[in-house]
Amino acid sequence: MANSICKEKMSLVEKLGVHLENREQLAPVAARILSYIILTGKKGATFEDMVTILCASKSTISTHINHLQDLKKIEYFTKTGDRKKYFIINADTIIQHVDKMITDWKEIRELHLEIKNYKDNQNNKSIENEEEKFDLNFHNDYIKFIDGASASIEELRVKLIKVKNNKQIDI
Repeated sequence: MANSICKEKMSLVEKLGVHLENREQLAPVAARILSYIILTGKKGATFEDMVTILCASKSTISTHINHLQDLKKIEYFTKTGDRKKYFIINADTIIQHVDKMITDWKEIRELHLEIKNYKDNQNNKSIENEEEKFDLNFHNDYIKFIDGASASIEELRVKLIKVKNNKQIDI
């Protein structure tokens, strides 16, 4: 049972690692470290665990941990009487990702609105044949979708901030 959980976790580390590598522009080992930390949760991942489990040298793990800390993607805590550092995801990382999504969606919404208005005002008003006019339904539907998605992600953002302020984040 424990072995199948470990296999499943490592498979997810790899899958999430590839995703983070591309999305966050991270080096492969840094992406795997971040993935492992995310999947380890609040108990934290130790340096020694990462060296062993990710099959990388101490210097490689150290370099990437320092880089992830510089990027404020991870942080660590210590336990009384224990000299180890336990690395966890920085709660601000998720909030920053959500903020970026909101900003990107606002830009996309404005662009679609501008395109829709151009098609409607500049072209559709000057075209007399109804069949040649631009169909604006796609833009209307897309803008409506972005508005709904933005409202949902804003709701999530508020919840994340409340949880973070209560120090109960589990990502």
